[in-house]
Amino acid sequence: MTAIDRTLSSQTMRGVRRRSPATWIRGGGLASLLFLLPMLFIFGIFSWYPIVKAVVMSFQSTNLVSAPTFVGWQNFISVFQDPQFGESIVNTAYFALLALIFGYPIPLIAAVLMSEVKRLRGLYAALAYLPVVVPPVVAILLWKFFYDASPTGVFNTLLASFHIAPQPWIENAAQAMPSIVLEATWAAAGSTVIIYLAALTGVSADLYDASEVDGAGIWKKIWHVTLPQLRGILLITFILQIIGTAQIFNEPFLMTDGGPNNATVTVLLLIYRYAFENSIGGGYGEATALSLMLAVFLAIISVVYFRITRSWSQN
Repeated sequence: MTAIDRTLSSQTMRGVRRRSPATWIRGGGLASLLFLLPMLFIFGIFSWYPIVKAVVMSFQSTNLVSAPTFVGWQNFISVFQDPQFGESIVNTAYFALLALIFGYPIPLIAAVLMSEVKRLRGLYAALAYLPVVVPPVVAILLWKFFYDASPTGVFNTLLASFHIAPQPWIENAAQAMPSIVLEATWAAAGSTVIIYLAALTGVSADLYDASEVDGAGIWKKIWHVTLPQLRGILLITFILQIIGTAQIFNEPFLMTDGGPNNATVTVLLLIYRYAFENSIGGGYGEATALSLMLAVFLAIISVVYFRITRSWSQN
């Protein structure tokens, strides 16, 4: 061992000795812990306890009244054997795909266009955020009214002015999911637009001036200046949208109740059916089992995604 190694080792040992419980208490560690205990207790009761309870319940058969019985992996086996399980996965993936194709770029395009506007930018931002202010249930029921399949429906009346035949909208298995995606995009785009607008304010104007000197047009400025500067925000909103679309529930529940012909049954709607629409005993075990599988899947997707995109967000 060299002299430098011995010196570093002795310094490390002194650091370890200095981090004794008595030193920690004299440094205010106990007082900090006492201040944290109420918050830790509340967080544990309202956050971690339900998670642990759900994990335990996924291996039990219970109606939340009688004493639960341990059934092992039977709840998971029942979920995998349910024909609606595969349908719900396909429908949720279909919704996520449509939402990413249409719902992901629209807020970015709107934010970029608003950032180029010199006047009334605040008004446009307020109008874009307005759908977020509307209560979700009210917005969904309002769109359900608009989707009336009769010739006198709101959207069909607008189509009639362009000599387009009335559409069945949410009453047709092929059009139901795209119709739900349209409403969900309208309802959620406003908050993402505000995030992008806030990020755009951090882009240096010198970069745009330099690109103009080089003869870049609006599209080249967006591609070579705006998008690279928003790379970190874009990566975060992308994974958040994946997580959000995987947990879609309100729209299919209130608009179509999973129909027509189970075309809009999503994973969360299936969880709801297990818990509240099963037999009198209730399928709480199957519901928590499917919830646990969804949570594990989203956690794995998030970890893999952040590992893949770590270098992209830092460059």
